[in-house]
Amino acid sequence: MTDSRTALITGANHGIGAATAERLAADGCAVILAFLALEEPDDPGTPEKLRVNHRQNGSLVAERIRRRGGKALAISADLLDETQIPRLFDAAEQAFGPVDILVNNATASLSDTFQAQSRDWIGRALSPVTAATFDRQFGVDARAGALLIAEFAARLQQRQGSWGRIISLTSGGEKGFPQEVSYGAAKAALVNYTLSASLELSDFGVTANAVHPPITDTGWVTDDVRAAIAKDPHFFSVAEPNDVAEVIAFLVSDAGRRVTGNIIRMG
Repeated sequence: MTDSRTALITGANHGIGAATAERLAADGCAVILAFLALEEPDDPGTPEKLRVNHRQNGSLVAERIRRRGGKALAISADLLDETQIPRLFDAAEQAFGPVDILVNNATASLSDTFQAQSRDWIGRALSPVTAATFDRQFGVDARAGALLIAEFAARLQQRQGSWGRIISLTSGGEKGFPQEVSYGAAKAALVNYTLSASLELSDFGVTANAVHPPITDTGWVTDDVRAAIAKDPHFFSVAEPNDVAEVIAFLVSDAGRRVTGNIIRMG
């Protein structure tokens, strides 16, 4: 039951974040859509659809939700700026009430490698691992995720709350993530923070889980990617953002109240 709950979803202007916001709103949540519209340079390996999605304003998603009778507020926030995190919670409390559900979905969306290559396996720009790639990827995916969980936990305890949900999106694997090495490492850190929260916050009625989506078409999937996935026994097919949102909605629901401390891998 998500009626009267407030959800904060990061990276919610497109893809999985937007689909999650729309699904939770349909289930009765008031939703805060945190986003950062990005204008990216031309890259022959990056589909134009993805570039359009990245520069989309989250207010468009919020407006769709409101037209359907839901409660939604979109807020532009650069998660590399730590001062933006309490600002998001303040805005949520002013508009709808305390944040009960936190979905860590935002990512820095860069590809780096230890190899001497300038293009990844599908032709996207690839850079070497540098201090800059580390700082950006870990700043958004790991540090911001940790600070969001910390803010969520502090406010929950201050109000003596007894219900909460934390869901963090992850990717890569235990053996690394070739050609997206900082991304995979940052997500591994976020998972560890999330699993720690599942233990430390259980006394407050909080569940915390990580969701590992399959290959999901958020705008970057090409025909070549679909062909590769069709041959891979690890996946059923290319997923849509709504497929992932359904799993998140289950974890938020009463049916998911005893599911905590897991990495849920989708096929």
